[in-house]
Amino acid sequence: MTTSAGELPPATARRLLGVPLLQKLVVADLAINVLAYLLMRSAPAEHGDEITLAVLFGTLALNAAMVYYALLPLRALETTAARVASGDLLARVPPSRFADRNIARIGATLNALLERLISDRARVQYLTAQVIEAADAERAHLARELHDSTAQSLSALEMLVTATWRETPSAGASEALHQRLAVMREIVTEALHEVRTLSHRVHPAALNHLGLADALRTLVRRTLEQSGVKGTVEARVDAPVSPRVASVVYRVAQEALANALRHGRPGEVKVRLSVDGAEAVLVVADDGAGFDVREAESRRSGMGLFVMRERLVLVDGDLTIESRPGKGTVVRAVAPNAAGGG
Repeated sequence: MTTSAGELPPATARRLLGVPLLQKLVVADLAINVLAYLLMRSAPAEHGDEITLAVLFGTLALNAAMVYYALLPLRALETTAARVASGDLLARVPPSRFADRNIARIGATLNALLERLISDRARVQYLTAQVIEAADAERAHLARELHDSTAQSLSALEMLVTATWRETPSAGASEALHQRLAVMREIVTEALHEVRTLSHRVHPAALNHLGLADALRTLVRRTLEQSGVKGTVEARVDAPVSPRVASVVYRVAQEALANALRHGRPGEVKVRLSVDGAEAVLVVADDGAGFDVREAESRRSGMGLFVMRERLVLVDGDLTIESRPGKGTVVRAVAPNAAGGG
């Protein structure tokens, strides 16, 4: 690359601009003082005071300008750090032609650190996704075993005990035996109900067979049926739901309902689902006791909020929680749907 006469090559200019601030100030002050000395030697004596004032103001102005431009990257560092603190991990310190060499090195180090952080975060997300998917697969297997084996055996036992219980009066069995069979029948019936409920909680078959909207209706009904809490579900599904997104949204709803019953003591819980080709939005609102969100997250007294956030991170989703003591709680989860992609 050619340069015109008197013009510094770009590489040389970058090296000069990157000289540490102290060296720039020393060189600039020395150049001004040498120039002032030469002017005072050649100028008449009566102009000495004027030259001295000019040198003084020139030195101050040049030093101020160099310090201002050399420290501009500190503002960029501050702005980048503030953006990172607010969650924007894509923020970077922009390069500066006037940056002090040491300050520029700090900016480059911060950018490298952020790149490494994003890389490590992506790796952690991938590993977490693998762990959760493996856990979900194991849950599905356990749920099938409970439903197809244990529940079927209990169901057959219930039918046998019921038939025997009905036959005992006509067979001349004692009243005590009849009563024991009645107790056995109640125990088996209750155990069968608990196994079926556990199977659904471990892995909801309705999510695979009926879809997200009906699975949420089943979840709300089964979760609230013994609590006396009123529950409503409004669903508008205008596009197929990605299986991974459906699983995440369902688990968030499950955790939000459990938290509402465990801590909020609500009278009513409303669940709203909206799905289109771009995103799936879940809102779980209750009129319970509410809580201080910032305090709860700083205390980390429970894993509920952490679990919901981590599941949504796996699909690049976002979770917002609005709550105040005595004002109920609104949990809003948004997950990209990618037009129902897998």
